[in-house]
Amino acid sequence: MAAKTAIWRGLLMAALFPLAAQAQEAVLEGLDYPWDIEAQGEVIYVTEKRGTIGIFDGETFARLPVETSAPILDDRGGGLLGLALRPDFARSRRAVVYQHMGTPEDRSNRVIEIELDGSAWIETRVLLDGIPGHPLYNGGRVAFGPDGMLYVTTGWTENRARPQDLGSLAGKILRLTPDGAIPEDNPFGGSPVWSLGHRNPQGIVWDADGQLYAAEHGQSGHDEVNRIERGANYGWPLIQGDETRGGMQAPLAHSGRSTWAPSGLAWEGERLLLASLRTGSVISVGTDGAVSEALSLGDRVRDVLVTEAYIYAITSNRSPRRDGASDDRMIRVSR
Repeated sequence: MAAKTAIWRGLLMAALFPLAAQAQEAVLEGLDYPWDIEAQGEVIYVTEKRGTIGIFDGETFARLPVETSAPILDDRGGGLLGLALRPDFARSRRAVVYQHMGTPEDRSNRVIEIELDGSAWIETRVLLDGIPGHPLYNGGRVAFGPDGMLYVTTGWTENRARPQDLGSLAGKILRLTPDGAIPEDNPFGGSPVWSLGHRNPQGIVWDADGQLYAAEHGQSGHDEVNRIERGANYGWPLIQGDETRGGMQAPLAHSGRSTWAPSGLAWEGERLLLASLRTGSVISVGTDGAVSEALSLGDRVRDVLVTEAYIYAITSNRSPRRDGASDDRMIRVSR
C-alpha cells in the first residue's frame, strides 16, 4: 500500500508546486503526432512520428525530413519515436533516433545515428537493430546518461516471455556506448540489457545525483515510475502494482487501478515531471513516490522538457489505436 499512500500524500503537496496556475503559451500549433522534444542551448528539436525532426529557435520552426536506409514505418504507435542529441552535438551535428520499420505484418525497431546536413537529417550508421516491434508496445525512448552511455527503452510486444528473457531485447532498458558497442560494465556479460521486466517504458531521466528513473505503461492501470538499478528486474508480467516477488523490484509510484498513460519524463529541481496522455496533464512525482498534478493542459501530453527558463510539453492528441492526422501543439510555461 506504500505507493498508493504516497499518491494521496502527494495531492496535499500540490500547493507547493504552482505551475498549474501559471500562464500557458502555445508556442507551436499544427504539429502532427510529435513524440520527443529535446533542447540544445536555446534551440528546441521535436520528432514527428511520420519521419521529421523540427527545429524551433524561439521564433521560426523548420521541419526537416529524416532520410534513412530503410523506410520509417509510420503506423499505429510506430514511426520515428525517440531522439537524443549527442553530447557533442554542437560540433558534430549528430543525434540518435529510435526508428520503427518493416511492414504492419512484420515490424521491428532499430536505433540509428543521424547527422543534420543542410535541409535534412541523414542516417550515418545503425547502432542497434533487431528490436522486436509491435503496433503499440515499442518503448522508443533514447537518452545519453551522465556516464556518457546511450540508454534505450523497448516494449514487451505483448509477448509474456520476452520481458523476462535475457536473450530478447524486448521489455528492457538497454545500455550501449555512443558507438553502439556493449559496455564492459553492463550487468550481463556481452548483453546490452541494463534492466529487465518492463512492459512499455516510454520515459527515462536522471536526477541531479545521477540516479536513473523510468516511466512505463501498465496493463489496465498500474502505470509505473521506477527507480532503475543496474541489472534489476522490474517484474513484468509476473508482478505489478503493490505485488511482490523475490528478486523483483516494486515501483517508486504507480497509478493503481486508474490510468496515467505515462510517456516522457523530465527532472525539475527536486522532482520528476511525467507526461500523461490519459489525464491531459504533467504529473509531479517526488523521490519519495508522492504524486500530484503539476500542470493541467487538457491535451494528451507525450513528452516534457525542462530548460533553465521554461517547461515545455508536446501533445499527441490522436490515440495510436486510431487513424488520421493528430492536431498537436507545443506548450510553454515559465518556471
